[in-house]
Amino acid sequence: MKQRLLLFFLFAGIVGIHAQTFVSLPAGGGNLKSSAYQQIGITDVKISWNAPGVKGREGKIWGTPIAHYGFQNLGFGTSKEAPWRAGANENTTIWFSTDVSIEGKTLAAGKYGFHIALYADSCILIFSKNSTAWGSFFYKPEEDALRVTVRQQKGLPQSREWLIYSFEDQTENSATIALLWEHWRIPFKVSVDVNKTVVDNLRRELQTDKGFVYENWYAAAQFCLQKGYNLEEALTWADNAINPFFGVETFSTISLKSQIQEKLGKTADAEATMKKAMEKANVQEIHQYGRQLIHTEKAGKSHGDICAEPHQKRRYLACTRGPHARLFRHRKPEKALEHAQKALTKAPDDINRKNLEASVKTLSEGKALVQ
Repeated sequence: MKQRLLLFFLFAGIVGIHAQTFVSLPAGGGNLKSSAYQQIGITDVKISWNAPGVKGREGKIWGTPIAHYGFQNLGFGTSKEAPWRAGANENTTIWFSTDVSIEGKTLAAGKYGFHIALYADSCILIFSKNSTAWGSFFYKPEEDALRVTVRQQKGLPQSREWLIYSFEDQTENSATIALLWEHWRIPFKVSVDVNKTVVDNLRRELQTDKGFVYENWYAAAQFCLQKGYNLEEALTWADNAINPFFGVETFSTISLKSQIQEKLGKTADAEATMKKAMEKANVQEIHQYGRQLIHTEKAGKSHGDICAEPHQKRRYLACTRGPHARLFRHRKPEKALEHAQKALTKAPDDINRKNLEASVKTLSEGKALVQ
């Protein structure tokens, strides 16, 4: 008897489990579950939709029950004025990992239900805070986060069988998202303030365990320098990359601070900081720095000072005087020859000597040095 009861409960449990699970089958109605993803700067954008097909209904899509115009009572759900669900079946959704602008209007980070109120010559795009409802049957205007109006393109030469969302015309800080179906294209532009978004994210990340890695402070400060953005705070970040608690004092970290000071117009501070950086520099770093200075307006004076003061070591002078010769090749050719000759007298090895001899020969013939 006990064995029969045990078998009964075991069987009932199995049936109960199977009653709550389902096998995987294609989406109903022959529609295709679809998604598209793109990153703008560090902003993730993802669209998910069920794609209906034209299925021989050319010319009978727009302004019909398939994709109705305006706001209508669909005869089901709670909405008496529902827009088109911008796809098929459940909600079409769009997700932004950061704040964005849609056609110039701000939209906060988050996931939204996406609907479109279609008209013959324009479309109202609706981003709803309700992203979990089925289609637009339960649409409520009070849940709108944003509405924008755009104009569609009609009469495209090639018909698109399956509805698709495509990312087009991408730039560093924007992309156009286009709904394409049958002979229509409905585009809208998504823009991101990339510099602000990146810096806001850097502030958050640098407060975590990532802030104990000096390379992260360095990378954050370097980003701001490259963009010419948030420089005052970048100077603090550069200091943190040097901080003895977890930072390092290298040519790279100290010279980055100098470059930011220079960008902020703190010339005297920048020069003093660069002198400290040069004390940490190896031959290759001095050489590269000299090449960087070649195209700057005050490169002659700055590089000359750098070569003269802290680097009396023979191995440094040959390296620094070489770039200094290149520095003057256009404005003062005679100076270029002078510095190449000085470098030759301090050549630390045969490789440098041969290179410098070639430079002296080239300059003596009145020719320009190769960059």
